[in-house]
Amino acid sequence: MTKSKVNKLSASLKKHIKSASNMKVEKSLSDTLTKHVKKSKSPVSVFAEQTLRHCNGGATLDAAYWLKEHLANDGKLVVTIAGGLSSFQVGVMLAELIEQDKVHLVSATGANHEESYYRYVAHSHYAYIPGYTELTRDQEAELRDCGFRRITDTFLPEEESVRIMEPHLLNMWQKAQKNGERYFPHEYFRRLYAEGLIKPDANANPHDCWTYAAYKKNIPIIVPGFEDSTMGNIFASYTYYGKYRKDKKIILDQNIMKSGLEYFTLLYDWYMENSKKHPIAFLQLGGGIAADFPICVVPSLKHDLQLPKVRDWAGFIEIGSSPMSYGSYSGAGGKEKITWDKLSTKSYYQIIQSDVTVAFPWIAAVLLDL
Repeated sequence: MTKSKVNKLSASLKKHIKSASNMKVEKSLSDTLTKHVKKSKSPVSVFAEQTLRHCNGGATLDAAYWLKEHLANDGKLVVTIAGGLSSFQVGVMLAELIEQDKVHLVSATGANHEESYYRYVAHSHYAYIPGYTELTRDQEAELRDCGFRRITDTFLPEEESVRIMEPHLLNMWQKAQKNGERYFPHEYFRRLYAEGLIKPDANANPHDCWTYAAYKKNIPIIVPGFEDSTMGNIFASYTYYGKYRKDKKIILDQNIMKSGLEYFTLLYDWYMENSKKHPIAFLQLGGGIAADFPICVVPSLKHDLQLPKVRDWAGFIEIGSSPMSYGSYSGAGGKEKITWDKLSTKSYYQIIQSDVTVAFPWIAAVLLDL
């Protein structure tokens, strides 16, 4: 593309044009791709530079480079996890990012939070069914009756995970009630590590567990909508004393579990304290409440608490497949978030329309210098 053609464009349009000669990912090769990659000290990243150049691949690499620079400039990063990503072993990447101080707060759905623990204690008991799309209704019912709990292509081993942890958590809940104490959901779970109540699966690598990494680094975890999870359902059942509860031997007070409102006010303090000296970026893996909840802290600080100086999110990156239609917040583009004051016009944003299990490994590889 000649400079003369570019110069004919308006200034507002010209800034969006990149020529092949100055694109960051473009590097001249004196050798074949394979030989060039093998010579590198970070072959995965170099392979990404040479191949992820367009469409969602290009967007993924651009986001990875931006995050790398953001962290290098003393920035902090919030990561949000939705869907079945913990069951799909997102911890293999996320745990190391946490261990290397590249992630500073995690917001996860109740299911993703607890499933990180389930992977920790029961990894070798998981099973998979790659052809899940071909199952009939009768086959799904057969799986149900045999105790298989399916999450897309993955079966969660309930007996070896949920039922192993439930007695320990119930004991904590009962002690908290007796002592008049209250804790966040993740604080109860975290004691499973701190008090040595659970052990890693013999065939698993504890370094693949993101909640264990977060525990060791003592970084905050936000679990909005805890009740929308297996253990959240179990906790709710212990607090119910209505006419449909047959066994009323154990009745728990709902107030021993700190609420989503308290998680949100925790975010007020965390964001204001950390944004004093650090720009904070937002990486959304999937959609849902895990992301919708914490991103609102900035506009709430501005408009609800009416604070005069609140640092905007430095950048927003989303990997997901939700379409931008029918009021889908998870699929809303970055520009829409500007209208809600969740992002500023200067915030970096990138929407990657892809499967998280495909795109996130590339970003992690770049951040980890692989």
